[in-house]
Amino acid sequence: MTISNGSLQLFRLFGITVYVHWSWLIVAAIALQIRANIYDARFWNVLEYLSLFGIVLMHEFGHSLACKSVGGKAEKIMLWPLGGIAFVSPPMRPGALLWSIFAGPLVNIILLPVTLAASFYLEAAHPGADFTTFVMMIAKINLVLLVFNMIPIYPLDGGQVLHALLWFPLGYTKSLRISAIIGIIGAVGLGVLFYKLEFGPFSFVIVAFIALQAWNGLRLAQFLSKNPEAAMQLEQQADGSEQVLLEEDPQQREHNEGKIHPPAPFDR
Repeated sequence: MTISNGSLQLFRLFGITVYVHWSWLIVAAIALQIRANIYDARFWNVLEYLSLFGIVLMHEFGHSLACKSVGGKAEKIMLWPLGGIAFVSPPMRPGALLWSIFAGPLVNIILLPVTLAASFYLEAAHPGADFTTFVMMIAKINLVLLVFNMIPIYPLDGGQVLHALLWFPLGYTKSLRISAIIGIIGAVGLGVLFYKLEFGPFSFVIVAFIALQAWNGLRLAQFLSKNPEAAMQLEQQADGSEQVLLEEDPQQREHNEGKIHPPAPFDR
């Protein structure tokens, strides 16, 4: 295995290399300690945490494989304490972006009936057993990840889906500006909600991250508004013209390639 920039290479599948950041291990140790009393056997705590990131990994592969299917670039997935990052760069077309983003939550939608059915059956057949609790938690984790990620707050999946949908009638720049503004307002709203519900400090790290990414999106939209030639290049790409990278703004690569998906805040 290869260690690079604090990340450990786990494996390579479908031409996509999966890495885990070193900080993931620290947060894993803290999370396992917090949830130590959920099961009779500690083994199930470890398996639950690994399963959480297993679901996140499948979600990220959904993004990456969908991006590849429309001719985009997807070569790397990173697991870290805030969830997963699929480094994808779909063609600059709203339909390509929409499919690349929605394919992630689609994985959770497919898992939903299977996990819920299994949890209902085991709760009736073997109530209170560690395995039953584990399966019920997996169903809950998958459902919460789906609902949380589909909130229309940029850069969550729901916010990026909104961006792609608005791109059709409004163009890239206006749709990004609107999505980013909604994202900033939404991040403030999430912060207030998490405070009222007494969620743990890790939840506010997620809120801060969302706010920062939404702010970067707004800055990119402002950059494109002030640089009509750069914006025109993006619009031409959306019409199927030759793709041109905007080297004038380093944030462009970040927004095209890094699709970031934090896990739901379970540390209440």
